[in-house]
Amino acid sequence: MSQQPEIRENIELEALNTLHVPAKARFYVEVHTSDELVRSLDWASSEDQEVLILGGGSNLVFAGDFAGLVVRLAIRGRRWEHIEDHRATLVLGAGENWHEAVLYAARAGYRGIENLALIPGTAGAAPVQNIGAYGVELGDCLESVTALDRNSGELVVLNNAQCRFSYRDSLFKQTPGRYVITEIRLGLSRSRALVLGYRDLREYLGDTAETALDPLHVAEAIMAIRRRKLPDPDMIPNAGSFFKNPVVDGVTFEALSERHPDIVAYPQEQGVKLAAAWLIDQSGWKGFRNARVGVHNRQALVLINHSGGTGADILELAREVRQSVVDRFGVTLEMEPGIVGGSGRENP
Repeated sequence: MSQQPEIRENIELEALNTLHVPAKARFYVEVHTSDELVRSLDWASSEDQEVLILGGGSNLVFAGDFAGLVVRLAIRGRRWEHIEDHRATLVLGAGENWHEAVLYAARAGYRGIENLALIPGTAGAAPVQNIGAYGVELGDCLESVTALDRNSGELVVLNNAQCRFSYRDSLFKQTPGRYVITEIRLGLSRSRALVLGYRDLREYLGDTAETALDPLHVAEAIMAIRRRKLPDPDMIPNAGSFFKNPVVDGVTFEALSERHPDIVAYPQEQGVKLAAAWLIDQSGWKGFRNARVGVHNRQALVLINHSGGTGADILELAREVRQSVVDRFGVTLEMEPGIVGGSGRENP
């Protein structure tokens, strides 16, 4: 059994969130094993402290200081299991850097997550959002997760179906605070078809035959496309895509397309997915900046903190963007990041 990890007080969190907004944790601990996680949560329970689990800090906005215990997951490790013929399972500790894990799998020739290259954050955070990009979602290849069930205090293994994945959603978002993911398992293959259907990806690859491509080629193409369109959080602080693409029913879409014939949309099994970036751009926000924060000039989904803005500055801008889209299109955008601190934690 490991010892109780060091719990520190009044720790600055600005460097631990990709928006680089200022905030402090009343208490803070970094855990490297499941046992350290359990001990830290036991301490928080005994001291009646609220807990925030922090991974890469890429999908949250600190609206103010956090009055409880911030637990930063630093559980590392990656290994291959069940290697059979063309298939294998990649096991990742929750604290593993997601993008580095994608490249690790692609260099080994295994397909399944290459379209998710350059998404910021950690492996443990990936199932929470069911991260997705360029026609692929994590839920397409995730086999299971190991998580601490805070209701029972036990480590449990949840299979894909139990994770209840849907568009940018999962069991872990639906039951906030109950599960803390410690490890994930991805079912990858050397022979599965590459997903090349998105226009940007097809245009980038040009006439290259699919048979000439491997997962690393695709990952590198995705990286180039994302770097062309999205700001690097280390250079321009941001939290990635700030809004989900809204899904509307067929009747609503028909009415919108009559008024806006050039609306960008993607048919789904149920309803029609609208491009939130297009809605925001058409509402006049792309490239907007005030004194501290703004909307990126190449990708309207990304709110940026260009001059030392606070979480409150970001959230006020998000509110104005959402309201303008409602006023113009009658569509309400849902924010992707969670809101933490201030008057408490919120999942908008």
